[in-house]
Amino acid sequence: MMLTTTKKLLTVGALGFALSACVSVPQPDPNDPFESYNRTMFEVNEALDGAILKPVARTYETLVPNPVRTCVSNIFGNLGDVWSGFNSMLQGRGLDAVNTFGRVLFNTTVGLGGCIDVASMNGAHKIRNDFGTTLAVWGAGEGDYVVLPGFGPSNFRDTAGLVVDSVGKTEAYLSPWSIDNVKLRNPVVGLGVIDTRAGLLDADELADNIAIDKYSFVRDAYLQNRRALVAQKLAPEITDGTQVPAWSQEDDSRYGPGEDMFMTPTIDQYRPTTDDLEYGGLPSYDDPDGDATSSGASGLPQYEDPEAEAAPSPAAAPAPAKASSASAPDAALPQYEDPEA
Repeated sequence: MMLTTTKKLLTVGALGFALSACVSVPQPDPNDPFESYNRTMFEVNEALDGAILKPVARTYETLVPNPVRTCVSNIFGNLGDVWSGFNSMLQGRGLDAVNTFGRVLFNTTVGLGGCIDVASMNGAHKIRNDFGTTLAVWGAGEGDYVVLPGFGPSNFRDTAGLVVDSVGKTEAYLSPWSIDNVKLRNPVVGLGVIDTRAGLLDADELADNIAIDKYSFVRDAYLQNRRALVAQKLAPEITDGTQVPAWSQEDDSRYGPGEDMFMTPTIDQYRPTTDDLEYGGLPSYDDPDGDATSSGASGLPQYEDPEAEAAPSPAAAPAPAKASSASAPDAALPQYEDPEA
C-alpha cells in the first residue's frame, strides 16, 4: 500500500515537472531556483486539496464533535511525541528527550491512551522535533525550497528527513502504516490525513484572506518556521535549574483545567517602576518666578504700564485744591451739557 502511494506521488511529481516546462516565472526569486516547478506543483496541490481534502475536512469538522476531534488529534500527537523523543536523543538533547518521554508516559496512563493531553494541562508542553531538524543539528544545510506533490512545502534536507520519518515511524509501530490488517489500516490512515488537514483549515483561511500571493506567503512562512525550529534545537538546553517565565492562560488558551494552578503568570515582576524611567528627553522650561526682578522675569515678555506715565510722581503732585462747583472740568473726561442747567 505504501509503495502504491509512493508511485502515485511520483506520478504527480512527474506531471508537475512536465507542466512546469510550459510555465516560466518572469522574475524568479534568487532564493527559489525551482520557482517555476514549485508554483506549478503548488497549484496542482491546491486544486486537489480544494476538490477532495478541504471539503472532507470541513465535513469532518462540522459533523464530529470537538471533544472527539481533540481526542483523535491527541492520540496521533502522543504517537508523534515518541518519535520526537528519539530525535531529541539523536540530537544530544537529553533533557528534551526526558521531558518528551515523560509526556508520553503521563498522557498514555492518566490521559487514557493519549486521548486527553494531561501533560500540556500541567505545563509540560509539546517539544516539536523530527529527523529534518536532526539533520540540521548534525550540520546538514537546508538546500533549496521545493514543493512536494501531496505534501506541500519542503526543502532538500526536510525531504530526506520526511523519508526517514515515514520509515522510522512505521518500523517503530508509531504510524498507522504499521498496522497489518488492511481493513483497519486504511480507515486509520485516512482519519489521520483528515485530522491533519482539519487542523490546517484556519491557517489556510488566513492565507487566503491576507495573502496577495499565496505561494510566496506559504513559502516564506514555512521557511521562517523551520529556521526558528532549527535555531531552537541549536540553542543550549537549560540544565542548571534556571527559572523560566511560566505559561499563563493568556499565552496559550488551548488547554483546559489545571492552567490556573500550574501556569501562574510571572510578568508582574518584570514591570518597570518610576525609578527606571528616564526624563532626559523631556523639554525644559525656565521658572518665571526663579529669576524675577523688578522689571519681571527675563524669559517673559515685558509690557509697559499705560498708567505709569499718566500718573504724576508724588514729589511733583500739587496740593489738593478745594472742591468747588466752578472748578475747571477734567480735560481727559468727555464733556456733556446738563439739560437742566
